[in-house]
Amino acid sequence: MATAAADILAGYAVAGLGNGKALPWLLIATICLYGGGVVLNDYFDRDLDAVERPERPIPSGRVQPLAAARFGFVLLAAGITAASLATSSSGAVAAIIALFVLIYDQWGKNQAVLGPVNMGVCRGLNLILGMSAVPATINSRWYLGLLPLIYICGVTALSRGEVHGGSRTTVLFSLLCVLSVLAGALILTLTSGHQSLAGGGILLVLGWRIVPPFWRAYKDSQPAAIRNAVKIGVLSLVFLDAVIGAAYAGSLYGLLVLIAALLAGRLARVFAVT
Repeated sequence: MATAAADILAGYAVAGLGNGKALPWLLIATICLYGGGVVLNDYFDRDLDAVERPERPIPSGRVQPLAAARFGFVLLAAGITAASLATSSSGAVAAIIALFVLIYDQWGKNQAVLGPVNMGVCRGLNLILGMSAVPATINSRWYLGLLPLIYICGVTALSRGEVHGGSRTTVLFSLLCVLSVLAGALILTLTSGHQSLAGGGILLVLGWRIVPPFWRAYKDSQPAAIRNAVKIGVLSLVFLDAVIGAAYAGSLYGLLVLIAALLAGRLARVFAVT
């Protein structure tokens, strides 16, 4: 959830930090949408989990399937409602996110090609949800959503090899996705109005964090190497958000976004992120 909140903060920076009253609603919205997606993912996976992970809440009997489904849909509805209280455009974006979340949870995650794209779209739209605080921003800077889309598409494609290992072709695709995003973020940093040193420094840290584990996964496409790369990739998304935030709102703002990274790192010690 911390990385989802960082998406909103980055998108809000792109919107020029305008319409401050919308920001709390957008943060609530993304948390609800993220939570709803997680709950419904477990609901749709309940039969598989009964075989592979029977200790999980639904297959273990601690949570009834119908109750989980209801809770998941309530969270998605709450996310759309909260976003609508920010701006009408925010509500529309949130509704589209909820739709893609449902598609991914029920169908997309089982698709080798469309699944990673589906997940990437959810993340790209989440950045745009932050922009929707000032709706006109979406028309002029929607393309920034391609950065998290491509990044998460690569990470999700790589994650398919967490259990049985991955093909080198898939890992190479994931590595190229990451490298293309780093190149795009560098161009953004060099051409932005702020051109902040913090943004450049954060970008260097992002590259230092993700390129080596992805390269190791390419050389040794075994489950352990892939799991490590995926975990680092997921948690490092917040650094990309911080680069975007610094590009549009300055160094201090970019560094503040990194607070979410600290929270994400702490949550990763409690909850699985792969």
